[in-house]
Amino acid sequence: MGSAKKTENASRKARIEEMRRAEQARERRNRVLTITASVIVVAGLVAGGAFLISSQSDDDSAASDSKAASGKFVTGKDGVKKWSTKLTQNHVAKSVKYPMEPPVGGDHNQVWMNCNGDVYDKAIKNENAVHSLEHGAVWVTYNSKASDADVKALSEKVKKTPYSLMSPVEDQKDPVMLSAWGHQRTVTGASDPDVATFFETYVQGKQTPEPGAACTNGLSK
Repeated sequence: MGSAKKTENASRKARIEEMRRAEQARERRNRVLTITASVIVVAGLVAGGAFLISSQSDDDSAASDSKAASGKFVTGKDGVKKWSTKLTQNHVAKSVKYPMEPPVGGDHNQVWMNCNGDVYDKAIKNENAVHSLEHGAVWVTYNSKASDADVKALSEKVKKTPYSLMSPVEDQKDPVMLSAWGHQRTVTGASDPDVATFFETYVQGKQTPEPGAACTNGLSK
C-alpha cells in the first residue's frame, strides 16, 4: 500500500515537471496568437469595423454580470467541502460576486495570478486567483487569526510546490483554509496532516478544468 502511494506521488511529481517544461513552448505559441489577434483587431478598426467592437463590448458586459453557478458546499467524510453544482468558467473584465469566500470557481478574469509557488503578503483579487484554480493550483489563504508560525511554515511549503499560491483573505471564516477548483477545507494549522493530503490530491488533481495550463507569466501582485 505504501509503495503504491509513493509510486502515485512520484508519478504526479513527474507529470507536473513535464507540464512545467511544456509551459515555455505553450506560452510562446500563446504570445504569437495574441499578437496575431491584436493585428486583426487593429486592421478591423482601420477598416471601420466598429460593429465588431460594439458586439464584443456587449458580450463582455453580459458575461461580467454573471454569477458563479448556484449551489452549496457538501462536506465529505474526509472534511473536504465540494461545490454541489458545475461552476462557470467565463472570462470577464469586471468584479464577480462569488457565493463563497475564498471562491473556488466561477467566472473570472482572463489573467491568472502566478501560482508557481508564489506567496503574496497582501490580498489579491479573487477573479485572478480563481483563474489559477482553473489551471490546477491549490490556494492557501489565511486571516489575522492565523499564527505567525503557521503562516511562515505554510509559505515555505507553497514556495516548494509548483501550482500553488498563498495570500491573506481577511473575510474568510477560519484562520487557515485551502482551496482548489470546486473544493475547499479548513485546517488547524501548518502541522495538520490534512495539508499534505490536500496538496497531494488537488495540485493538478482530477478536479482541474485546464490541466497543464500555465502558472507563470500571469499577474505577480
